[in-house]
Amino acid sequence: MGNRYSNAVVFGGSGFIGRYIVRRLAKTGARVVVPSRHPGQAAYLRSAGDVGQVLPIAIDINDDQSVATAVAGADLVVNLIGILAPSGRNSFDAVQHQAAARIARAAKAAGAKRFVQVSALGADAGSNSTYARSKAEGEKAVLAAFPEATILRPSVVFGPDDQFFNRFAAMGAGLPCLPLIGGGRTLMQPVYVGDVADAVLAAVEGEGAQGRTYELAGPRRYSFKELMQFTVNQIGRPNKCMISLGFGLSSLLGSFLQLLPGKPLTADQVELLKVDNVAGGTLPGLADLGIEAKAIEVIVPTYLDKFRIGGRFTRPSDKAAS
Repeated sequence: MGNRYSNAVVFGGSGFIGRYIVRRLAKTGARVVVPSRHPGQAAYLRSAGDVGQVLPIAIDINDDQSVATAVAGADLVVNLIGILAPSGRNSFDAVQHQAAARIARAAKAAGAKRFVQVSALGADAGSNSTYARSKAEGEKAVLAAFPEATILRPSVVFGPDDQFFNRFAAMGAGLPCLPLIGGGRTLMQPVYVGDVADAVLAAVEGEGAQGRTYELAGPRRYSFKELMQFTVNQIGRPNKCMISLGFGLSSLLGSFLQLLPGKPLTADQVELLKVDNVAGGTLPGLADLGIEAKAIEVIVPTYLDKFRIGGRFTRPSDKAAS
């Protein structure tokens, strides 16, 4: 990539995926602006580059002028902004549809050469999930405003500090049983966060990705139950109790849990789990971007060890940990 894009703006750059992208862009020599509602919380990213190279700034994604100011002078814009559950005025439509459209319009008006929209593998305009519909509407709006944009649809993203394996490992360590929503039959194809970040850079390095949509998925499909069993094996609790919950009961449970702080489960997330989250095979993927997908078996054991009985130096197979 070199210094082809000297001024990059990464919306959502302080988040789990964003921090990897910011660091990779900084290594190319690009100046990276990271718009955030709370720029102080993104200050740690300054160390990703030379002094003044990475700049967190304040942003209101609901305001046209604020967004226009953020992208002024940018030749590359990446949008990763998304939410797992609505809160206050941050509805799925406002964040994943309207804000995406606003950012794409501003990027085009600012003369940006490239735009990358990081969406989700489950994006579907016909879905019963509001999350999935808003992701699809966001994609459509981005392409309407910026036809050359590249859309990336990652599956469940894993890596240190992820909200999937870490969450269920913590539950496995602290709860007597783990819930298997829908019986744990939903298929998933987890993708490594580093591969997603590499995909962003690969997508903007050449011209072949312009206007195309990519499905980013790992090398293997797993059922939700298999992923839960893998998780408890890694933390030394292979015999952890698992309870199968039908979708009806899970939806009812989600409607109550979504009222709690942190929203541990929502009814909309249950809707998402009714559909497999795997690559369909009709769209290009990581291999088409020159990336070999990394498996969970290689990466996840390096960061779930903190949940093991006895600590990091206890092997998952140790008798004392079972």
